[in-house]
Amino acid sequence: MKLWFIEPRPNVFVSGIKDSVATSVVEYLHKHCPPESGVLLIKSISRAPGFEMRIIGPPRKPPIKISGLELIVETLKLD
Repeated sequence: MKLWFIEPRPNVFVSGIKDSVATSVVEYLHKHCPPESGVLLIKSISRAPGFEMRIIGPPRKPPIKISGLELIVETLKLD
């Protein structure tokens, strides 16, 4: 995975490769990862909004839709 995707957080992978290869990798992972893995895969696409999220199993932070755009809510911790 780390050869083809960037992992900004544990179990969050962002595509860093061409769309066709990313699609193949995402489809393979979706078929072979166990449901309890909780993996979030993000890859670029050529239509709006420019990315696609695929989730395998229950994510730590589920996505929400705002005006048709899927987003992940992050809480800001102020010290």
